[in-house]
Amino acid sequence: MQGRKTGDQDSTYDRQFLLGGPKRNAVLELWEVQRYGTDSYGDIDYVSLYGLRPVDWYAKGVRLLGRTVVECTRDGLGDAIARDIAAIAATAPSAAGTLVIDPFAGSGNTLYWILRHLPGRRGLGFELDAAVCELTRRNLSNLDLPINIQNSDYVSGLAGLPVAADELLITFIAPPWGDALSTSGLDLRRTTPPITEIVDYLIHSIAPNWLLCAIQVYEMVDPASLVELRPRFDWSALRVYGLNAVGENHGILLGTKGWVPQVIWP
Repeated sequence: MQGRKTGDQDSTYDRQFLLGGPKRNAVLELWEVQRYGTDSYGDIDYVSLYGLRPVDWYAKGVRLLGRTVVECTRDGLGDAIARDIAAIAATAPSAAGTLVIDPFAGSGNTLYWILRHLPGRRGLGFELDAAVCELTRRNLSNLDLPINIQNSDYVSGLAGLPVAADELLITFIAPPWGDALSTSGLDLRRTTPPITEIVDYLIHSIAPNWLLCAIQVYEMVDPASLVELRPRFDWSALRVYGLNAVGENHGILLGTKGWVPQVIWP
């Protein structure tokens, strides 16, 4: 097929191939995005983003690096995460406003889904990698999506962020996993930066605001890393989404600071 190189066509398009090889910083062609979906998950449309199948977002000018194809939150997962965030946010104390932050925005798709389920709220994403940030900005512009992504690390971005004292801050936390994910599961202490470091900074920097954190996790999580993290919150709950094969699912740890949701979490 046109555009395919023999070596690429013979490769297995999986997490290791796209994160650890020459495709990591390469803009993928449509067939490569689809190949990752079929090779890794048996689904040609696995990397659906912004409410669009790969063939549709590619036709609109959206382009992704190999690492972003692996690390992005696809539509099915983004929708599920956003619904749960919105359900918990609805029980928060009355606030003058709500600010949604994604400190590691990547493709911006998680932020897109959260704002879709929380219409009218302010949203802001930070992305330290200049290449990813520029590509994401271009993608969002091509789709005419009014989502603000800044080329900044989360500390610098939050330091200059005006947040009203009575605002609810919702933060989706999904830093690069790197070698934090192994066959034994996800160690939240080994992400880059560690999850505890991010949460501690948020709690310190936004006080006395109400805080809702949604931390992306894996179906298998190192128990010790959870034990270390959860006491930082006034309330927390873990949910895993059964969207993939058993043992390959993602989920979220929801945690609040300054308030306790009046819900019974299933």
